[in-house]
Amino acid sequence: MASAALQPSSQTAEETPGFVDAFLHEFPAPLSPESPLPWRVPGTVFSQEEVEGELADLVMGFLGSRSAPPPLAACLAHEAVSQLLQTDLSELRKLPEQEDEDEEEEKAPVTLLDAAGLARSLFTWLWEACSRWQKQVPMAARAPQRQWLVSVHAIRNARRRMEDRHVCLPAFNLLFGLSANAARHPELPSNPAGALRAAFGRTDEMFLRKAKREQLQSGTTGVCALITGKTLHVAWLGDSQVVLVQQGQVVKLMEPHRPERQDEKDRIEALGGFVSHMDCWRVNGTLAVSRAIGDIFQKPYVSGEADVASRELVGTEDYLLLACDGFFDVVPHQDVAGLVQGHLLRQQGSAEHVAEELVAEARERGSHDNITVMVVFLRDPQVLLEGGAQGVGLSEPETSSPPRS
Repeated sequence: MASAALQPSSQTAEETPGFVDAFLHEFPAPLSPESPLPWRVPGTVFSQEEVEGELADLVMGFLGSRSAPPPLAACLAHEAVSQLLQTDLSELRKLPEQEDEDEEEEKAPVTLLDAAGLARSLFTWLWEACSRWQKQVPMAARAPQRQWLVSVHAIRNARRRMEDRHVCLPAFNLLFGLSANAARHPELPSNPAGALRAAFGRTDEMFLRKAKREQLQSGTTGVCALITGKTLHVAWLGDSQVVLVQQGQVVKLMEPHRPERQDEKDRIEALGGFVSHMDCWRVNGTLAVSRAIGDIFQKPYVSGEADVASRELVGTEDYLLLACDGFFDVVPHQDVAGLVQGHLLRQQGSAEHVAEELVAEARERGSHDNITVMVVFLRDPQVLLEGGAQGVGLSEPETSSPPRS
C-alpha cells in the first residue's frame, strides 16, 4: 500500500542535519566484518532484478524506524543504493540451485547475489553518504516538503505469522528503487495508471520466477494508491481495498477480485477452472481470491493482471483508507466514515492513532486474520472535526478509467 505527499510537514529544516549527526554518533565508523547488521535481511539471496527494490526497501525501513525526515531518507536511500549498484558485485555472486534436466522451457541464466553481503555493503554506502552530508546536506534533502498526515497500524492478530506488508512513500519523487517496477516504467509520467498496471504484472513475473527457483507456493494480494498532480490513481489485485471519504461520504473506488464476481467466475470457467463454495467462494476449491501476485500452481485461473482506476481530486476529499481483507471482511465500507469521525471527536482532532483504533475495531468485530490499516488524510483532521461529517453513506465509483476488458 502506498501514498505520497501534500500538507506541510511538521519537520523543520534543522532536523535534517540533526539526524545526520545523531546517525554518526550512533555509528561512528562503518561496520566491521564481525559487527552485527543493524537490520534484518529478508532472505539469503537476491536475484539481480530484485536487488534495487529490496535494498531501497531495507534502507528506507531502517531510516524510517529512526524518524529520519522523509526527504532526507529518500535522498539517502537514493545515494546509498545507486552507489552500491555502480560497484562490482561479482564477489557476491552465488550459484543458483541445479535446475531439473527435464525442464521443457529453456531458462535464461539467473544471477543470484548474497543478501547479507549486499546489506553490509549498503550500510557502508549509507555511512559514507552521512559522513559527506554532515558537512553539507544537499538542497533536495533540506527542501520543505508538502506531506500528508498518515496513520498506519498492523497486527498479526490470531494468525501464526504476520504476512501483511505496507509501504508509504511521502517523497516518491526523491526516491528510486522502492516500488522500482512503477518508478522505472517509462509511461509513469504520461500514463500513471498504465504504469501501475504494468508494474503489478512485472512484479508477478518476478515472483513467479522466484517461486520456481525457491520452491515457493505462496502469493499475495495488493492495493496501491498514487497521486500525480490532482489525479488519484489506484491499482489492485485481489481483496485488499482502498476507499475514499469525501465530505463525510464514502466513495467506492474499486471492486475486489473475488471468485463470486460474475465476470471473474466466467473468466475462470472459460480457462477450464471452477468456482465452488467451501465456507466461502474459492477458485478450484482453494483460494478465496481470483487475482493475485504469485500462487504459481493456480495460474492462470488466479490472474496476475491488475485492475486500475483514476479519479480527479477537487480539494474536498477528506482521506483515503487502505486496508487488507482482515479489516474489510468485518467492517463494511459504510461504517468507515463514522468510525473515523468518532475517533476525531474523542481525540479532539488528533488523528495520529486512528489506524490503531480501526484495527482494534476490526478485531473486536471478530477478525482473526492479519489486519493492516493505513489512513492518508488529504485535509487537516482538525478541519474535518470542526466541519463535522456532512454525510455518512456509500456512493459508487466515478472514475476516468475505461472498463476492464
